[in-house]
Amino acid sequence: MPQKVFLNRLKLSEFRNYAALSLALDQRHVVLTGENGAGKTNLMEAVSFLSPGRGLRRAAYADVARVGASDGFSVFAEVVGMEGPVEIGTGTAGTSEGQSRRLRLNGTTASTVDELTDHLRVLWLTPAMDGLFTGPSADRRRFLDRLVLSLDPEHGKRASEFDRAMRSRNRLLSDFRPDPAWLTAIEREMAGLGVSMALARQEMLGLLTALVERNTGDSVFPSARLALAGFLDDESHKPAFDLEEQYLTMLREGRARDAAAGRTLDGPHRTDLLIRHREKDMEAERCSTGEQKALLVGLVLAHARLVGDMTGHAPILLLDEIAAHLDMGRRAALFDLVDGLGGQAFMTGTDRAMFDALGDRGRFLTVEHGSVSG
Repeated sequence: MPQKVFLNRLKLSEFRNYAALSLALDQRHVVLTGENGAGKTNLMEAVSFLSPGRGLRRAAYADVARVGASDGFSVFAEVVGMEGPVEIGTGTAGTSEGQSRRLRLNGTTASTVDELTDHLRVLWLTPAMDGLFTGPSADRRRFLDRLVLSLDPEHGKRASEFDRAMRSRNRLLSDFRPDPAWLTAIEREMAGLGVSMALARQEMLGLLTALVERNTGDSVFPSARLALAGFLDDESHKPAFDLEEQYLTMLREGRARDAAAGRTLDGPHRTDLLIRHREKDMEAERCSTGEQKALLVGLVLAHARLVGDMTGHAPILLLDEIAAHLDMGRRAALFDLVDGLGGQAFMTGTDRAMFDALGDRGRFLTVEHGSVSG
């Protein structure tokens, strides 16, 4: 069983509809109930800022601060984490125009928010993800990269550097006579970063697939068969150097085409995550809405188990409106599976009765207009 990571205190200041909030928590799961618009998801979003990135809504930082706040927002948490107890403070308060967020660990300023992954991993499932299987490939790529990031914290940095290099290449190709030496240098950087991204994605899928196959039939939720398409398909068995040279050739030979298109047409930014319902052997996008929801739940839970197995510490799970479309039997099974992961989960819903099967494993709180009681 992975070691438990949990929040035992959460404080918010000027965050969304919370002017100020202080919650004392314990190792139990946290159930937030209340009417729509009360601020349940806002509180979950605050917890999601204990991981790198822009949180579960991917909002601009300036939009996260409470309307009328004189400064930015702040989130503070006391966490029993992967390296022991730690105090985490993050937010935009005191930053220039609230455009970036700072991180302090035990009162000391961290050089980057990526240091959060030394202390905890945070995963989430929200209603906004319900269209993952039928929406654009960019949504699935973003989902895929968050899966990778939870196991490989350097993946986000590589992706950002690749995007920066690709934009430089696109600008250079728009010149009448681009400098070939400069172009080659940028393309070589893209090749190294792009292949590293592709291999990290493939490795994560291999690990997740192996875990799913070992546990097939152990869950009431369907399992997924996963594959990648769109970049260096079926080539991951080759040495990284060979793949880099192959991608470098693709970029060099595609210069005229990419210049005409105004963008780079080959690379990891074109990858799509292909998902099939394993038991039905059917593309996920062809499954019913209920089947898609159950498949997504099963996929997120499998990934959470993988993170626990690989890091030795269970992730924090954020499950927004998770019980709304599940029958009583599946809700009870879900709570057992979540509890069996060994971590702490935050769950939201409008009806407390939907969480009765959780029993004393949960801390039940009521959210109403930016205040929390219970």
